[in-house]
Amino acid sequence: MIRIVIVDDHAVVRQGLRYLLEQQPDMEVVGEGKDGAQGVAIVASLLPDVVLLDLLMPRMDGISAVREMKRLTPSTQIIILTSYYEDDQIFGAIKAGALSYLLKDASPEELVAAVHAAARGEGILHPQVAARVLREMQQRSPLEELTARERDVLTLIARGRSNAEIAAELVIGEGTVKTHVSNILLKLHLADRTQAAIYALQQRLVPLKDALEKE
Repeated sequence: MIRIVIVDDHAVVRQGLRYLLEQQPDMEVVGEGKDGAQGVAIVASLLPDVVLLDLLMPRMDGISAVREMKRLTPSTQIIILTSYYEDDQIFGAIKAGALSYLLKDASPEELVAAVHAAARGEGILHPQVAARVLREMQQRSPLEELTARERDVLTLIARGRSNAEIAAELVIGEGTVKTHVSNILLKLHLADRTQAAIYALQQRLVPLKDALEKE
């Protein structure tokens, strides 16, 4: 049985979802929450396989609830089921750990399929949401994949600093610098430090006059 928790601040929505899901021979609704905070408490207690979660709710919004649920029970898969699909909501929910993002105009068959998919660890996005995610990925600069610290390290590489010098300047261990450099090369799909320095120049992270110059 797929054990499901429904979290939505509208009782009629919860009742409709319960009725639909419990018609399925392999699904059981084990709990309901009327707001984000209650949903988190119920999920922490019952450890369901799948959560159907609205985004805009009192006491705790859906994105915060997703983040807290995944922290408490990482194996629970979360399906966002909402009427809202602004970019900040979509990407906020996905980054927080939601597996799927459906709109409330989804058909009963689509919803049941999404629950089955979630139980297998597979995500489903509403077509409008998928289009926005694809557009974001196409427009996203590889630099955005770097952490703030990795950007600092990349800037210093472009300025010609050695690992030891970067470690001293950023007050971190040399081993940590090596890890950052490896992550930078991996995320930017570069082969070595020279390519990294050239990339930083192309992206204007440092002025050309400062490149490969030491103070």
